[in-house]
Amino acid sequence: MESAVLPTYARAPLSFERGEGAYLFDEDGRRYLDFGAGIAVCALGHAHPHLVAALTEQGSKLWHNSNVFQIPGQEKLARRLTERCALDAAFFTNSGVEALECAFKIARRYQYEQGRPERYRILTFDGAFHGRTLAGIAAGGQDKLLKGFGPKVDGFDQSPFGDLAAAKAAIGPETAAILVEPIQGEGGIRVADPAFLKGLRALCDEHDLLLMYDEVQCGMGRTGKLFAHEWSGAAPDVMALAKGIGGGFPLGACLAVEKAAKVMTPGTHGTTYGGNPLAMAVGNAVLDVMLADGFLETVERRANHLRQQLSGLVDRHPTILEELRGQGLMLGLKCRVPNGDLVTALREHGMLAIPGGDNVVRLIPPLIINESHIAEALETLDEACRELEG
Repeated sequence: MESAVLPTYARAPLSFERGEGAYLFDEDGRRYLDFGAGIAVCALGHAHPHLVAALTEQGSKLWHNSNVFQIPGQEKLARRLTERCALDAAFFTNSGVEALECAFKIARRYQYEQGRPERYRILTFDGAFHGRTLAGIAAGGQDKLLKGFGPKVDGFDQSPFGDLAAAKAAIGPETAAILVEPIQGEGGIRVADPAFLKGLRALCDEHDLLLMYDEVQCGMGRTGKLFAHEWSGAAPDVMALAKGIGGGFPLGACLAVEKAAKVMTPGTHGTTYGGNPLAMAVGNAVLDVMLADGFLETVERRANHLRQQLSGLVDRHPTILEELRGQGLMLGLKCRVPNGDLVTALREHGMLAIPGGDNVVRLIPPLIINESHIAEALETLDEACRELEG
């Protein structure tokens, strides 16, 4: 092991020096069209001037302050987020899995405060990804992530994604909550049917369970609405956010309705770095852009155009591509060849994409792409597919 970095990634032989908008530049100055966006993190592209200005200004004032004091940026960002959904309070973290850990604790604490401490189990779904902590991999339930880290943390049960009858049957006397991704990202860009989410909402209402959404990857404008669940009309009790919320700065949030939020009293949870002034400055700057008039409508319009073009690509290359999946700017190409082959071919032609589960290549570009970026992406995809066809 030559590198001093823990070898937890099979890294591509490529490093980048700078970014600008929808592009990254390597150390030799070669430009790459970035349709991975740091796995849906760089939602406003690279070096967005408004984010850079916000970070620079705050960085010259105050970086860190303990949460034992008031942090005005938290109050502002929490208010702006909760005003856009049916949730009432936010806890800020540094990452998505931390936001989910907060959600797990809220679910258990809520049932405890209702006099039902035996309700501690959370129902999740096959193909899910909820982070890489011990609780996160237990919630996801994927064997490849659990292998070698047993015993599995107790308290999580899996049910088939999209099967409402199976979910209903899986609810037992120990069930506290249901956790679902409105769109599974790592699982292969699988979109939950609105009827499925509405059905889960009804089950939670019937059994006094908390409905919890993991919108770490699919939230923050990626579908053309600020939150992906808005398309279904099925509101959550708890929601985890991260990735795009900080535009590249480490930031996550766990939002909850009042009945769930109020059980988290002083001492029940905490964080050293979460919600620090730097993160709050950037998070508020991200919302400045995303909530500006016409921004989300433009995302939806560009996404529809990209989807139309990709449908034609699938039709032209039936031996390479099987299916187009997804919603908004969270799209996936299910491949008939190994998805890594297509990702490598794209990279060699100057475009970045992300592999996903179920042999899918994820296309999750910055939300600021325009029609010229879409045209360039389609040309590169076409070229890569022709090359793989031999």
